[in-house]
Amino acid sequence: MAGSIINKNFRKKSAVIGLILFFFAPNYSLGENLAFSDSQKSAYKELIDNLEKRHYSKAPYNQQLAALHLTRYFEKLDPGKLYFSKSDIDKFSSNAERHANKRNILDTSQSIEIFNTFKARANKRIGNMLEALPRYISEMDYTVDEYLNTDLESREWANTNEALSDNWRKHIKNQVLSLTLTDKNFSDTVDLLRKRYERQLKTIEQYNSMDVFGLYVNSLTELYDPHTKYMSPRSSENFNINMSLSLEGIGALLMQEDEYTKVQRLISAGPAEKQGELKPSDRIVGVGQDQKGPIDDVIGWRLDDVVELIRGPKGTTVRLEVIPANKSADSRKTISIVRNKVKLEEQSARSSIIKIKSDEKEIKIGVIELPTFYIDFEGLRSGDPNYKSTTRDVEKLLLELRDEQIAGLVIDLRDNGGGSLQEANDLTGLFIEYGPTVQIKHSSKRIWRDGKRKKGPYYNGPLLVMINRLSASASEIFSGAVQDYGRGIIVGERSFGKGTVQTLIPLSSGQLKITESKFYRISGASTQNRGVVPDVAFPSVYNPEDIGESALDYALEWDQISPVRHRVYGDFSEIVPYINSRSLERRKINPDFISLKERVIFSNQNRANTEVSLNEVDRKTRRLDREARALEIENNRRRQKGLEKIDNINQLDQNEDTENSLDDDAGVDFFLQEAGNILADLIHFSSNKMEKSTSSELALKNGPTAQKP
Repeated sequence: MAGSIINKNFRKKSAVIGLILFFFAPNYSLGENLAFSDSQKSAYKELIDNLEKRHYSKAPYNQQLAALHLTRYFEKLDPGKLYFSKSDIDKFSSNAERHANKRNILDTSQSIEIFNTFKARANKRIGNMLEALPRYISEMDYTVDEYLNTDLESREWANTNEALSDNWRKHIKNQVLSLTLTDKNFSDTVDLLRKRYERQLKTIEQYNSMDVFGLYVNSLTELYDPHTKYMSPRSSENFNINMSLSLEGIGALLMQEDEYTKVQRLISAGPAEKQGELKPSDRIVGVGQDQKGPIDDVIGWRLDDVVELIRGPKGTTVRLEVIPANKSADSRKTISIVRNKVKLEEQSARSSIIKIKSDEKEIKIGVIELPTFYIDFEGLRSGDPNYKSTTRDVEKLLLELRDEQIAGLVIDLRDNGGGSLQEANDLTGLFIEYGPTVQIKHSSKRIWRDGKRKKGPYYNGPLLVMINRLSASASEIFSGAVQDYGRGIIVGERSFGKGTVQTLIPLSSGQLKITESKFYRISGASTQNRGVVPDVAFPSVYNPEDIGESALDYALEWDQISPVRHRVYGDFSEIVPYINSRSLERRKINPDFISLKERVIFSNQNRANTEVSLNEVDRKTRRLDREARALEIENNRRRQKGLEKIDNINQLDQNEDTENSLDDDAGVDFFLQEAGNILADLIHFSSNKMEKSTSSELALKNGPTAQKP
């Protein structure tokens, strides 16, 4: 297992606080007094001991890992390779063997020396640039055909100071062009860049030993897996506040990627999701307060500082300037969101009915949309007989849908990032008579199982579960169990792949969130990394290289353990190929699916080009070509649906989102409409293979129950 960590290709993106471009003021202190406290040194040793003994991988902190630790530290300080040279890397890396020696495990002095070296280099380069910024920008030649490599993973450390200076020049030139193409004039560009870098200088002035310690230590924890991280006393406090849901904001999970703050996931029923414009993988480059307040440029800011700027009292407005996902830095839009708290009742399961034509007749398909796996623990502990939970709410909805005489059921888990493991197990119990639902393997190699332990009533009608790339954790446990039991088919995209369990361990200073266990399906397959693979796959709205466990650095690999004996309710192996082909035929003539496929291909083509032109005319031409192609794809869709065409692709942001565009007849999104068609096919072609209901096509076996089965 340790080898998989050591040999995994190093990737430059990172999802932790305290990443890129920590810049320095011209009159900074070289940090002679910067030193780690005794409690931090003790915490460092405790952390390493816990990583070696309690992390799922059990990887030892040896010479190889020590070398990789330093490499990671360099990359976190300077991911753009703008300040360190190859000779710097070679110099410090030669001491990696000494750092792996247990007798010197507390010697963290080299990390401070590296930090101070970086501080000096960045201070000098940025300070010189700021002193002559107008002239520096005006002397740039935008007619030269040259390019900047935007793929940080493939960049090499410069061999000479001249090469470093050229990298810096191209970096600034690219920023200037991006601002120019977003209608900033010369004066605005100079002013914005000056403020941006002065802010970065000020930030580094405020860096203390706790900040540097966290940066250095997390350079190590991330090598074990992306969910294992050290939390300083300050970040621990923020973590505890977040877990108690007492913060008010926009309802978005943010991460740091290079110099940007990136949207990782939207919280179900949160302000951002309700507003509808902010999307996963969007990059936040500016934050403004109220409807007319100035927008602060936040490129290069620390993640926690950006979060603090976005947070605010309920009812106030925050404006976000974002670079939309899959678009270049030249394309930006501003989104206004009213801050609020996420209410439990707004995350509750909800039902609807869609009508599908099948075999010359119309049938009713029930839909239960489940935004998250929730439970009111306080109500449960206090003995409230009406406490809310996923399973209790879904059971009530099932009985209501039964009375509507629906022919089958769709459970919609799209964008469901998980939640209560207990609820994932209990919900599965509504669809099986009894049996295990998940296996959990601890780093000690101990395996235990959870599930429905007693026979009880369950829904035994036709079932389909919808997932997408943002369906994670508890969603994967539920959908994986449905698939393994043969209780229904899974439709949509490959799920997120979050199959690990974290534990909080207190340290002398701060605490360690460590991956100690992994989830496994009853088939023995892990949900980690691969996620749940649908039986019928839809084209992916989200790029798996940007979103999902496999997109994170050093994610633990997929593996498997022994399966658990379990009942199989249905065998769809002969049916799935047929209903899959039927679905493909429908999608070939569906304007929304045709458009989606074209947009995915177009997006992948743009992503494959990792060099951005620094020639202004060429840059403008390429942007116009991209916009023209996007407009062509959208108007083709609109023409096929009998809709009015648009003249500018930006009109689409104001009027509708094609990823969620509605079917004109059914009034539901086209993914759900096709899922209903697939379930209708399943019902039609598997009548002799599905278990018969004892009273109707939708019933809780043995009748309704007042208690959770």
